[in-house]
Amino acid sequence: MSKYKSIRLDKPKLSYLLEGRSLWIIAALIVACAAGVVISTGIGSKYIAPLDVIQSILGYGNPMHDVIVLKLRLPRIIIALLVGAALASAGAVLQGLIRNPLASPDVTGVTEGASLGTVLFIFFLNERLSIQWMPVAAIIGAFLVTALLYVLAWKNGASPLRMVLIGTGLSAAIKSISYMFLISAPFFLASRSLTFMTGSIYGVSWEKDVYTLLPWLIILLPLTWLMARHVNVQALGDEVAGSAGANVQRHRLLLLLLSVALAGSAVAIGGAIAFIGLMAPHMARRLVGSSFGTLLPVSALIGALILLVADLAARTLFAPLDIPAGVFTAVIGAPFFLYLLYRHRNQ
Repeated sequence: MSKYKSIRLDKPKLSYLLEGRSLWIIAALIVACAAGVVISTGIGSKYIAPLDVIQSILGYGNPMHDVIVLKLRLPRIIIALLVGAALASAGAVLQGLIRNPLASPDVTGVTEGASLGTVLFIFFLNERLSIQWMPVAAIIGAFLVTALLYVLAWKNGASPLRMVLIGTGLSAAIKSISYMFLISAPFFLASRSLTFMTGSIYGVSWEKDVYTLLPWLIILLPLTWLMARHVNVQALGDEVAGSAGANVQRHRLLLLLLSVALAGSAVAIGGAIAFIGLMAPHMARRLVGSSFGTLLPVSALIGALILLVADLAARTLFAPLDIPAGVFTAVIGAPFFLYLLYRHRNQ
């Protein structure tokens, strides 16, 4: 009996080969996410038992529990899952494209571009447009930075090494522009923008946040997974991929745009939450290897779990203070980044 499972479609023509062990890992991570949702929803200033949480989610719980679960806690938890999955998927694609284990939306300037787009929206358009337009502003900011990165890195093609080096410089420059707006802004706008730039999902709601982000991810995540086969080819190097018949630059640009859109939409709602796009793909690689057919969904599930746990710690460890979740991801991610830097110091 083969240990691989094949997925084949005639329209559109698609074919994926998945290892049986990887499918079990994906199933286990889905169960872990579901358990994390139930447990995290019940923990807070008022503890609610897991069975009561499930009853409220299914629609026949205690009315008092329903308010706490459905109105206050569950939207925040769903946003943590969505934002974590989007950032992790964006990071996995970037690492595969750039062929650098240190690549992530934070390092290449994508996160900072999305942050600047959102800060500009808060400063100039918040009173004129609905908040549902904020992901568009973030994605435009991320796209503009990516376009600038692509232009500056182009020399007979966009070299992965140049993209990392230039992206790091762009990230620092754009962050300084965002801070310039913070310094010159009225207090209430500066405070809101600073919380956003730290990375926080405090105070989210179904209407303004979940229903705004969900349509983007319903479109972008499947498209990214469908394009995942091209990341496998790109990992072989430009010359080998080109000789295999791949249109290297076109596929790289499409995948880069999908990664930017994922990161931009996530940053628009969750803020500049750092290091998830760096950590989750490495953890996924340890579990299922480097084939993107399975690496991408596993990265997304691990990213969702990381942010779910980080947000749980953010709202419970220092209660009644609600610490931005980005602080906790940075506490874990910064040492992880230094470890990767040390491990790959000779490469």
